[in-house]
Amino acid sequence: MPRPLRVIAAACTLLLVTACNSASTGGSSASSVRGVTADSIKVGGIVSMTSASGYSKKDTDLGARARYDRANAEGGVNGRKIEYLGAEDDGQDPSRNLAAARKLVQQDKVFAVSPMSSVTFAGADFLDGQKVPTVGWGTLPSFCGPKHLYGFNGCLVPMPGGTLNQTWPEGLAAVLGGARGKSVALIAGDNDAGKFGIRTFTQGFKAAGFQVPYAKAAVPATSMPSDWSAYTKEILRSGPGGTAPDAVVSVMQTPYNIGLFTALKRSGYKGVLSDPTDYDPGLLTKDATKQALDGVHVLLQFQPFESDSPAMRQFKADIKKAAGGKDVPLNLHMMTGYMSADLFLSIAKRAGKDLTVESFQKAADGFSDTGTLVGDRAEPKGQKESFGCGALVRLKNGRYEVAVPFTCYPPIPFG
Repeated sequence: MPRPLRVIAAACTLLLVTACNSASTGGSSASSVRGVTADSIKVGGIVSMTSASGYSKKDTDLGARARYDRANAEGGVNGRKIEYLGAEDDGQDPSRNLAAARKLVQQDKVFAVSPMSSVTFAGADFLDGQKVPTVGWGTLPSFCGPKHLYGFNGCLVPMPGGTLNQTWPEGLAAVLGGARGKSVALIAGDNDAGKFGIRTFTQGFKAAGFQVPYAKAAVPATSMPSDWSAYTKEILRSGPGGTAPDAVVSVMQTPYNIGLFTALKRSGYKGVLSDPTDYDPGLLTKDATKQALDGVHVLLQFQPFESDSPAMRQFKADIKKAAGGKDVPLNLHMMTGYMSADLFLSIAKRAGKDLTVESFQKAADGFSDTGTLVGDRAEPKGQKESFGCGALVRLKNGRYEVAVPFTCYPPIPFG
């Protein structure tokens, strides 16, 4: 063999041996782990910044940034700073959600995606298949079971064999003076999330002792109705003997809730109105919006902003700093981003200095802590059930007030 070819062959052999030896040791240098270097961890997010209805979760990004900024100011995670790339906007479009997931992994080479907050999660299978730790708002079935996906407050829409969070039914029972003999109408958008929400909440409210004479995922999810009369007429006749139900529970976003609640009030409805999305002081800047939502009881699965716990004071200080020192109106999207980041940081810290997907997963298996803004957390429990805590706030005279304090309720089996 000519000398040049022998040199090349020898070099190739050396490279192969080196690679094999590296693989056989089971060890991994930081450079071999996607998104992890000796001094940084690259993280991105996926958030519905825009949508066809005008609804936006953009402040989720601010909340995540606030938590990552504090972590970096405190020295990072086991000596590594968080390189937060910000959130990709999926526009509540499944194809854009998948495209965002692919971009973050294949182009940006992130270690993790946190936060992920949208009504669609078409990128779930891709992220789980690529072994990307992903933390977000567990309002979609994708957060309930896949190995690498985590809800910041657990799994909120479990599969059979899991459990249901009873915060909403038990909270409304407290508002109504008990569930016995009381009826609840449930309404949601006509999409997968809405249909699943109707299924889970129907079981939860019935388990709490309510009658549920109306439970439909009937509202077009991509085109908000201009006339709500068809829905309000049916709801107002759904109670016992054709009467109005004691409570109307909407599992929809703010623009839809404003339309539905306004129509119900104009029809003379005097019962309790409730939803899980309208805890946003920014909504109170418009008189029409403030009027439409007046009296509405909003479900929270975190401590209300009105509380004065050390954790809440820290959250407010972090948000203000991330907002450039401004006192910005707080909303649930900020909390979603903040606590998604917080859960990721807490597990990553437990993983130790040798951060890999495997060490992260090992740290998650058996992870638990207490006293957070979402209550007591535990994994992998959170991949099958929620953390079971929450509160109800009521909008009254242009301000929110705590109607049912932050409490943890025992979950019920879901089947």
